[in-house]
Amino acid sequence: MNRHPIAINFCPTGMVPTRQQTPHVPISVSEIVESVHEASGIGITIAHLHARLDDGTPTDSSAVYSRIFDGVRKHCPDVVICGSSSGRNWPEFERRAAVLDLQPEMCSLTLSSLNFAGGASVNEPDMIARLAARMQERGVVPELECFDPGMINYGKYLIGKGILKGPLYWNLIFGNVAGMQATPSEFAAALHAIPGGYVAVGGIGRAQLKANAMALAEGLGVRVGLEDNLHYDRARTVLASNMQLLRRLHRMMAELELGPMPGAEFRQTVLGRSVAAGPSSELSSMA
Repeated sequence: MNRHPIAINFCPTGMVPTRQQTPHVPISVSEIVESVHEASGIGITIAHLHARLDDGTPTDSSAVYSRIFDGVRKHCPDVVICGSSSGRNWPEFERRAAVLDLQPEMCSLTLSSLNFAGGASVNEPDMIARLAARMQERGVVPELECFDPGMINYGKYLIGKGILKGPLYWNLIFGNVAGMQATPSEFAAALHAIPGGYVAVGGIGRAQLKANAMALAEGLGVRVGLEDNLHYDRARTVLASNMQLLRRLHRMMAELELGPMPGAEFRQTVLGRSVAAGPSSELSSMA
């Protein structure tokens, strides 16, 4: 059976889930690497990675990130590594940009400030531009995180200004209390606003499964994992593991005759790279 390839963006840890909330979230370097390794055996394309200290505290430590990246590169060479430049816990540019010196192939770039249920992620225009420029310098492709239509519009503004030059990888996230909801109308409006590039879709909490289903119906990429959703059921009575969420996604894909896009294919067709793995300065625009 020929299956249409779908980029699966696996986000196992994030900055928010704690061991008090779920015993399944990987915290240590070895746990995160093993989670990606197990997921790669099931089928993923990208690993969206956050670093934690041993006590579970989110960290921007290059030493911790380096150990995670090195472990994934060693054990899962086909998996595309995506770091995080999140503004949730630290506002300083150099702290947010430090992960780029480790040359992940991709790194998150949230295209505006936003509120979550428990706090804010502050992303000022100058910070976004500086992070985008540093990513360009390091040969890192931005993962354009959009939680509301204004972020998509701001992304188009940055493209017009030449600040974002591509390749373009849009990560549309639905279900945040202050953002787009996983409804057909908001989903369609968001897709209509995208100017070009590859589109992946994720959902927070209950919205994860619905957002993934809508994405698969359109043949788009998907984002899945405990970073966004801790539960297996809509009633939030059953804690999920990363592998349970990923295997359910694969069952849905199989019914739709879809398959996971290998990292090598993603690098070539989305990132515009001919090398097997690693960063490259040969970036091609998808706009």
